Amino acid sequence: MKKMIMAAAFVLSLIFLNVGDASAQLRFGVTGGATFSKLSKQTINAENMTQYHAGLTLQVKLPLGFSIQPSLIYNVKGSRFGAQEESAVLGGAELTVGYLELPVSLQWGPDLLLFRPFLDVTPFVGYGLNNRLDAGNLGSVLKNTWSSSGISRWEYGVGLGVGLEIWKFQVIGRYNWNLGSINDFKADLSDSFGSAVKNAFDRGRFGGFTITAAFLF
Repeated sequence: MKKMIMAAAFVLSLIFLNVGDASAQLRFGVTGGATFSKLSKQTINAENMTQYHAGLTLQVKLPLGFSIQPSLIYNVKGSRFGAQEESAVLGGAELTVGYLELPVSLQWGPDLLLFRPFLDVTPFVGYGLNNRLDAGNLGSVLKNTWSSSGISRWEYGVGLGVGLEIWKFQVIGRYNWNLGSINDFKADLSDSFGSAVKNAFDRGRFGGFTITAAFLF
């Protein structure tokens, strides 16, 4: 984790160094969009959940079609699940986690005057601000539990996508891989449900697709 934070700090330092470069162009903006995510693990019947992300962005355009675009966003990720063999007990469940996230988009694409298509690689690191677990038919709810339930506050990963920029508007479609698990989930909701929850979320990782729009001033 320290290596990820140091890498993010290094990228940001490069950005600020390039801001002073006469050949760099700097634009601020607002960004947001839809987050489609689920927990990736072979032993659960995970389903996609649609949430959202929103925040601020900074674009630094560089020569030869390159640009660096860090953002600071609030990104909500989630997943629905139901253990098929215990569906009568579980009735399904939902986990959502809201992260303060720092994605740094590394872009390359030719400027075609009227528009700019580009490729996108985005490492990211995030810190959990809140979470919620709804335990299906049992009606149990856990909110904002971290160490007590085994959920890690930190996340990190990388995204890969394509984008299109027209004038001051930008749209990016990106698939994101979370490289860190949400840790061992140890919530004790009930005798009948606690073990099923632990088996479902233990070492799971959020992954999924995002569609992000930005307006650059």
